Parts: sequence; C-alpha cells; structure tokens
Amino acid sequence: MKIKPDSIVDFRFEKMPFRIFPGAAEASAAAAQEIAGLIRAREEEGRPCVLGLATGSTPVGVYRELIRLHKEEGLSFANVITFNLDEYYPMGPENPQSYRAFMEEHFFSHVDIVPANTHVPSGTVSMEEVPAACAAFDKAIEQAGGLDLQILGIGRTGHIGFNEPGSLRRSRTRLISLDPLTRLDAASNFGGLQAVPRRAITMGIRTILGARRVLLLAFGEHKAPIIREALEGEMRAEVPSTFLQEHDDVLVLLDPAAASDLTRVRTPWVVDASSEGKDGMLEWDDRLVCQAVVWLARERNKAILKLTGDDYNAGGLRDLVAQPRYGSAYEINRKVFYRLQDTITGWPGGKPPERIEREGQSPPLRGSGSQGQRFPKKIVVFSPHPDDDVISMGGTVIRLVEQGHDVHIAYHVSGSNAVSDEALQRHMEFVRDTLTESGAILPAGVDEPANARRLKALIRKSEARASARRCGVPMENLHFLEMPFYETGLVQRAPLGGEDVALLVALLEEIKPDQLYAAGDLADPHGTHRMCLEGVRKALAQCAAAGSPWVAGCGKWLYRGAWAAWPIHQVAMAVPLSPDEVVRKRQAIFKHETQKDQALFMGADTREFWQRAEERTRAAAEDYNFLGLPEYEAVETFAAWA
Repeated sequence: MKIKPDSIVDFRFEKMPFRIFPGAAEASAAAAQEIAGLIRAREEEGRPCVLGLATGSTPVGVYRELIRLHKEEGLSFANVITFNLDEYYPMGPENPQSYRAFMEEHFFSHVDIVPANTHVPSGTVSMEEVPAACAAFDKAIEQAGGLDLQILGIGRTGHIGFNEPGSLRRSRTRLISLDPLTRLDAASNFGGLQAVPRRAITMGIRTILGARRVLLLAFGEHKAPIIREALEGEMRAEVPSTFLQEHDDVLVLLDPAAASDLTRVRTPWVVDASSEGKDGMLEWDDRLVCQAVVWLARERNKAILKLTGDDYNAGGLRDLVAQPRYGSAYEINRKVFYRLQDTITGWPGGKPPERIEREGQSPPLRGSGSQGQRFPKKIVVFSPHPDDDVISMGGTVIRLVEQGHDVHIAYHVSGSNAVSDEALQRHMEFVRDTLTESGAILPAGVDEPANARRLKALIRKSEARASARRCGVPMENLHFLEMPFYETGLVQRAPLGGEDVALLVALLEEIKPDQLYAAGDLADPHGTHRMCLEGVRKALAQCAAAGSPWVAGCGKWLYRGAWAAWPIHQVAMAVPLSPDEVVRKRQAIFKHETQKDQALFMGADTREFWQRAEERTRAAAEDYNFLGLPEYEAVETFAAWA
C-alpha cells in the first residue's frame, strides 16, 4: 500500500506531495512497508521488482526495517533487482568507503537477494571506458523493465544521487565532479576532506525521473532549508531536486525537523486557513501565538509592544486579533512580551530558600514543584561529544557551579574520530620525549595502529577534564560513558542498543538528578546528537517505568549551540551571560585543542566552535533586545523537554 501524503498539494506553496512523520524511524518504517508491499505484489504477478537504491545515513533505517521484515516476517528478495544511484570514482568495491561496501554492510549481506541482481556503478573502469559503462548501466535498467520505485536522499546542495547544481533535466548516468559542500559532508566518512574523492558516477536526472514511483526521504534540521527549496522553489538546474516536481508519482517523507522551514510549518497563518483547524481557522495556542508575533515584529521591524492592529492586518494575522480571548492587538503584545520576559533568569538551577523568601522563585522554575524548590540541586549535563557542553552551555555550567549546585557532566562518546592523525602524532612525540628524559621506554605495542583510536579517546578525555576544570566542575563529577554505538572502530555508527541505554540508566539512578540538560542540537550533520538524545529519552522512560521517584520531579532542558540555535518562540529558559562569563566560556572551549583551528568534522559552518557559540549567544541577546526586552552581552537559551 502506498504511503498517503499529509494533504493535497497547494501549488502556491508546496509543489510536491509530502508527509511529516513523528520521527525518522516512523518514516523509514513506512517506506520499507511500501517497498515490501511492492515486492510481494510483483512476486504474485510472477515478475521481478526493480528498485533504485540510495546510500548515506538517510536510507539506513529503511534497510534495517527491510532486513527485519525478511528475518521476522519472511519477506523474500529473491525476485528483486536493484540499481544503486552512484559510486565514487575512482573507488574499488573492496574499499570500506565504497557504496558497494556500504550496500553489502547495510543490506545485501543480510537478505536473500541474488548477488548478480545487485548493480552499483563501477568505480574501477578506466577513464576511457566510463562513457560506455554508464550507457550500459542505463541499458541494464531498461532491460530489467525500468525502475518500479526509486529511494532518494537529498544533499544540502539539492543534489539527488550525485547530480550536483547545474545538472540538466535530460542527463543520463555519467561521471560528475563533486560540489565542495558535498565533499565536506562526506569528510567524516573518509577521515578528513583531503581523502574524499573529487568525482563520482551517478544516475542522471532523466534516469531517476524514469522510475514509476519516487520516495525522497529527509531527516534533521540541516536538511530543512534545502527541503523548502525543493518543495516550494521554482524548478531549476541550480537545485536538481526541484526536477522531481514534474514527476507524476513522487512523495517526500520528512521528520518534523526537516519540515521546519516549510511555509505550512514555519508560518502557517499565511497558508489558506480553509484546510487548517476547525471552521477554517487555525487553532491558536500560546506557542503558535508567540511564533506569529515574533515573526510579525521582525517583518514590521518593531518591538513587540509597538505592534498595532494595522500591523497584524498587514501581516495576515487578522484571525488572531479576532480571537475573543485576546481582545486586542495590544493584549496579544502584552501576553507574548511577558511570556518572553519570564524566560529570562540568572538562576538556572533556582534560587536558595532565603532568596526565594525575599524575591520569589526565578520565572522559568515557578510552579515546577520539588525540582524548583530544592537547593542545592543535583544536576547532570549530558554532552554527546567531549566539547558540546561548553560550546552550547558553558556559561550556564559556570553559573550553576558558582551558585552552589552539584553539577555532573556525562560525555556520551569518546569523540576519538574527531582527532586527526597529526594531533595524535604530536601527543605521542611529547610522551616519547618525556619518557626519554626520565629514562623510561614507551610500552611495546602502543604505537600500533590498532591502539590509535584508544589513544585519541584519551586525548579527548584530557581536554574535557581541562575544560570542565575551567568551569569549576569537580573531576569526580565527570562521567565518560563511551557508549558502544559509537565505539565501533569505524566512522559509521552502530544502532543504539540496550547496552547504550543501560549505561545511561545506571548513571541516572546513581545521581538521581533534580535537573538534567541534554543536547537538542538535531542539526548535527553526523547524527550522533540524535542518537544520544534518543538514548537519554529511553533511559528516562526505563527509570520512570521502574518507579524511580526522582523522575517526576526532575527538570529537563534541551540546549543547542554547535550547529543551530533555538528559535526564540521555542525558548523556555534564557540565561544571560556577563562579558567576563563569555570570556571564561571561550577559555573553556579553547581547552579542546584538537578541535581548534581545523577540527575534522565541522560541517558546512567552517568557523571554529567558539566563534559559532559566541555568535549564537550574542544573536540571542540581540533578539531579546530587538523585541523590547533587556539588553545583554550574550544569552544561552534552552527549550523545555517534556
């Protein structure tokens, strides 16, 4: 059965049908179920099912679900013929970074597909043979009966397959030069940008559009801008994915993060209200009202309390002003202004009892029960990598420690993949020189390549200790979990497993925190943050199911900073930083020396992490000031996590 879109395509906005799922897992499962139904239908008809497949992190969840269906529900792939979109050039199939190796690892070797029926463009043919090999690949698709269904991801340049910006609608399978951004996104799989091939062989746009059905999947906030371009932009070669707009049977599968820039999500009040809510009206709640008013203030270049009824009318917000519960534009202004004002606190962990008695509790913690009143608090800051804590909330960590709370930092993974070989060599030379001076010798085997990952993990650990020390966190309060999903010895992560969650459960039950902070930075292009957050969510659920009393009273906050910032309407707590705290936070970030200057996996933003952090905290402060709230040097922001 085909997946149904969320709504009829509104060609004033979306030019392709789409569906937003609760998460990537649900979207992947739905895609796998449709593929399974197609395979079974073709089997009943006595003919093969021809699938176009993709690589990268996006379709991995689809392959996992197909493998599960094969092993648990008897889905056979004996009648399936596959054609992969692309392959790096030059690249041998034995290379672990090759897409042939990827498909064997993630799919082919786990099901009963006939090896001869799996086709991946060859990365080993000579340059002279490439045109003929590409033509033969297209011919093989034609002889198989054409693609029944094509799975696609989308690159941040808008590429599908490796059809980079400038690719023509009529293009067939061919050799192509890779865009610098595409190579940058692939750097984590190759141990650095310099090792990423500069060319690839890819199915062309015309080849892809020849598929009878196309499913395009996109997950994560880093895909949101290009998804908006693909679904709402004009069809043009500069964004090759827009050519899918003319396909007769395409569906885009999204998680909420990837959909967040769509007009229907970002500014739903500008979309025809006849399809929204009840009686043709949007269902306005406090969060949507805040989102709309902040947007309107920026559109009209006014502080919130200066907005008028005419501004609301000009911004398409007549229906909001007409709501009986608000009364007037000014009443809406006041409601949103005080909502934002109440997010600001200098006491992120709450005030001590004597100050509460004199001044009252800080706004974000009012009415929060035991976790708001208890002082001092036990606090856990979860940091996916050994530097995310200080990058995203270093000022708040400093504030919590100085205000007397028992602050713990738990590092999910070692971060060893982000230490360059050059950095390891430099540290090893220091160790050798130190041992030579003392008359000792380096232990046998330490220099072996197999030990490199462990030594890199130790480097990251030492940097984390130095950084936490600068923030005032006691060394005994640092917890290096080294979760197994990351420690595979490969850049590719394993699925989050029971052992990962058990580590988190044990830590939480040991500390029994009154507050916890976790990374909600789901724009992380490498996916580690998403997996770490899911691990904490599952651990909390297990603790609650076991009847742990501390769970209900624990305040839960999500931070961002390394990859994106919270939109101001999503902020539930804002912690202003003084100029001195900004400097101290920067010094703590500097302790992560291997991530300074040229960290391996910085993503599209090539600025150093301390620069990103300071720009985002200053931008948040400027947002508050622009909207008519107090002016601060910098502000770290947090969303509430239910």
